[in-house]
Amino acid sequence: MNIRRVPFDHPDAVKLNDQVQAEYHVRYGDGGDSTPMAPSDFVPPYGAYLIAYDESDHPVATGGWRSQNENGEGNTDGDAELKRMYVVEEARGLGIARRILAALEEDARAAGRLRMVLETGDKQPEAIALYTSSGYEPCAKFGYYRDYESSRCYAKAL
Repeated sequence: MNIRRVPFDHPDAVKLNDQVQAEYHVRYGDGGDSTPMAPSDFVPPYGAYLIAYDESDHPVATGGWRSQNENGEGNTDGDAELKRMYVVEEARGLGIARRILAALEEDARAAGRLRMVLETGDKQPEAIALYTSSGYEPCAKFGYYRDYESSRCYAKAL
């Protein structure tokens, strides 16, 4: 497994983002995640975007973080918001998401971020299990979906 830092608009990132959006649509029936994001959100030192490649150099997983500070959506100063964690179906269960999560946490910590936060939904039990088993705890709702009943927010001190 090879994890590489790439731009959010890298062709492999776009391909996997399209796949995760399709999965969100299947799970929630809403066309995917509408959270506003831009490639500039993931440019160091204010963020990072990673892709995991298998031994054949095929992209199999993604994840990123972007800086957030106190805002009207419930973030606090020093937050690093986790975005677009995704593993292709055929690579699930191999620990890839956990490796990407750890790499993102380390990167955000090195950039001076104080807390990793994330928003997921109640129809993603695998994601919730990954995060809670990695030390994330429920926190006050924040972000684009903070007013949705299905939204679940978690945080972990870095």
